[in-house]
Amino acid sequence: MTERLGDAAIQRFLATREVVVLATVQADGSPLAMPVWFLHGLDALTLISEDDTQKVRNLRRDPRACVVADAGTRIADMRSVVIQGRAEFLPESKERQALARAFLERYHPDLERRWGGRAMPPDRVMFRIVPHRVRSWGLST
Repeated sequence: MTERLGDAAIQRFLATREVVVLATVQADGSPLAMPVWFLHGLDALTLISEDDTQKVRNLRRDPRACVVADAGTRIADMRSVVIQGRAEFLPESKERQALARAFLERYHPDLERRWGGRAMPPDRVMFRIVPHRVRSWGLST
């Protein structure tokens, strides 16, 4: 069965998660996995980060990424979505401004504190993970 990010069960599950884990490829080929805030859409996940972080440097060099969202503590109640794809950095635009407002709304008031207000600081970047493979398990349909 081919799964898509836009599948209803996957969208419902992602709506319950505050954080996902983003895995990137280091220069030596080893993985780097970091928790990140995100917005989920039907075709991609959108993430933000400070520009001068290892995960961003990794994605600029090699855009391959994997994102994992999971819940549960025992095998019987584990639920998970795994998204493999590529990062695409978003330039300044009206769309990016709208996404920044969506991040502020979703992560209020924590993100405003980190940003020192409602404007996305110039040292932040926004990027999408566009999936080429989506897998899930334990989700109700």
